[in-house]
Amino acid sequence: MTTDLPTTGRTTGTGTLAFLATSDAEALIARCPSVARLLPDMAAALERQTAAAPGLLFDFAPLNDDEKLLLNEILGEGEVAATVALPDGVVAEIVESVFAGLWRVRFLGADHTMIADYAEVSAVPQAVRRAAAMTLPNLDLGTLPAGVMNAPAVLAEIADRAEAYRPGEPNHVISLTLMPMLAEDLDLLVDRLGTGPIKIVSRGYGSCRVQATAIHNVWSVQFFNAMDAILLDTIEIGDVPTAAQAAVEDFRDSAVRLREIGEAYFQ
Repeated sequence: MTTDLPTTGRTTGTGTLAFLATSDAEALIARCPSVARLLPDMAAALERQTAAAPGLLFDFAPLNDDEKLLLNEILGEGEVAATVALPDGVVAEIVESVFAGLWRVRFLGADHTMIADYAEVSAVPQAVRRAAAMTLPNLDLGTLPAGVMNAPAVLAEIADRAEAYRPGEPNHVISLTLMPMLAEDLDLLVDRLGTGPIKIVSRGYGSCRVQATAIHNVWSVQFFNAMDAILLDTIEIGDVPTAAQAAVEDFRDSAVRLREIGEAYFQ
């Protein structure tokens, strides 16, 4: 699976602190008192957020260019990025900040004009869940071709699990890596599952690439090593895969770190 994702050129976590220690940042902070008021609100949202709660949004539209620049430098880029295709040619570009659970979300129109620009505190941004809900409700197996080995059984399992899944249940994972899959099997899976509107990459040592299929609650999740060789190829049935979600402990840790930055540089 290939994934084209937004890159913004913003700072990493270490880069955030390095930037804030500069004289340029000091001058910028002095021009942006509204940012000093916004950071505690974001930290408070992180302190009270839960994994299942709706996202808490902070609109960047009213901010001036200096304020947006400063916030972008503070938030930086974390390990997760996504692109989400929505109706009418609208695309959501999403990058998790260096504060896990705090996301930067931009909506671009078909002509690439900015429609919305905000930060969101959530396990998974609302745009991802909204697009996931637009996929097809059922997997139609249709007539299966000859010359395949395990794909028919895998497709039947996917169809059954996807139909039976209920929100809140644990995801069901099918490891394709552990099965003797022919090239024809894999081609059939790709053909029948299709490609959905969500692409997510979680980077760290190697990467995890998550692709929504065209079928509701069915995801392709692939793990790669640092040399970009695939380690594990899976189909995950259920909610947005946990590899792409922030957890409660992420929210709390991010709240502490964001408050420390506010107290160190904005008071």
